[in-house]
Amino acid sequence: MRLPKMRRPRLPRTRAGRRGLVQAVMAGCVLALLPSTWLYLSTEGRLGTTADAPRTDVAVVFGAGLWDGEPSPYLAHRLDAAATLYRDGRIKAVLVTGDNSREDYDEPDAMRAYLTRHGVPDTRIVSDYAGFDTWDSCVRARKIFGVDRAVLISQDFHIRRAVALCEAAGISSYGVGVSAKHDVTWYYGGTREILAASKAALDVVFRPDPRFLGPKEPGVTNALASAH
Repeated sequence: MRLPKMRRPRLPRTRAGRRGLVQAVMAGCVLALLPSTWLYLSTEGRLGTTADAPRTDVAVVFGAGLWDGEPSPYLAHRLDAAATLYRDGRIKAVLVTGDNSREDYDEPDAMRAYLTRHGVPDTRIVSDYAGFDTWDSCVRARKIFGVDRAVLISQDFHIRRAVALCEAAGISSYGVGVSAKHDVTWYYGGTREILAASKAALDVVFRPDPRFLGPKEPGVTNALASAH
């Protein structure tokens, strides 16, 4: 049986048609890059290192996966930065936000255990078990935990999106971008951010509720009270 031949897409034959095709492709590229440009411009001046971070009551650390129940290397680097800020007296409490959508996967508890092993008292750590994505984490930090100002900690390729979304959620934010080895994961994360920027723009425009909201929790208030 002979398979039907696949037709090649026909390119415009006229000069005007080819010019229109090029213009359409260029317009598509510009539109695709607009969200990334917005992230860059909207977070200018709000990023730095642990040494630059302003003294703030709360740091928010976003989940980044577990390996055999322990923080992945990327997540460990984020937590190391939070521990450094605590030891330097720049923060008083840490909100760890991540995925605990099933019993055998618990990012916040793994993050808490790592921080306590690195010198952050358990009473200064607050867990958000429904930080399923960056927007959810930011909205829950504001609406559930009452955070209105924070230092955000993530990898350098993600931190601009985190700052922009938390600002949109009502949190005055400063981002600490943790550097990482430029391996396959880093390149994947950087490429993924181009697509994630579009979702971030939609989140800011439509402001959807998190997958799980729930009642307000006093964890951050209690952690700050223990600091005094």
